[in-house]
Amino acid sequence: MIVHERLRPFNTRDTYPEQRLDNDLCQAVKARGTIVFVRGQVSQDLETRESLHSGDPGRQAELAMSNIRLLLEEAGGSMEHLCRVVIYLTDIRHREAVYREIGKWLKGIHPCSTGIVVSALARPEWLVEVEATAVIPD
Repeated sequence: MIVHERLRPFNTRDTYPEQRLDNDLCQAVKARGTIVFVRGQVSQDLETRESLHSGDPGRQAELAMSNIRLLLEEAGGSMEHLCRVVIYLTDIRHREAVYREIGKWLKGIHPCSTGIVVSALARPEWLVEVEATAVIPD
């Protein structure tokens, strides 16, 4: 079932072959339904608020994406409803580890994606933050 119309889908292995990534993305998403804005997620347990995986950008990305999946499910949706993700990194050298992990969560989904390198996040132990926008069909 096609949930949203994905315009100009591509895989990063074709667009950026030198980076050895395998992420399914697209240039735009024409969405139908209810919009869910997911606050930027970091490597923090949503129940205890404990920061986890200090110093490991890949594991931090994994927990951020797990939190996004959980929040989308609580909103009545799923990862396939993602339309857009924005990835914030505190160090460009973490890009490969972070994008490899995020790519696992986005396989076959093709959201729009923007990556930004920032000088810091809200806590010094956070190396990556991911925000997401999803549209759950009516």
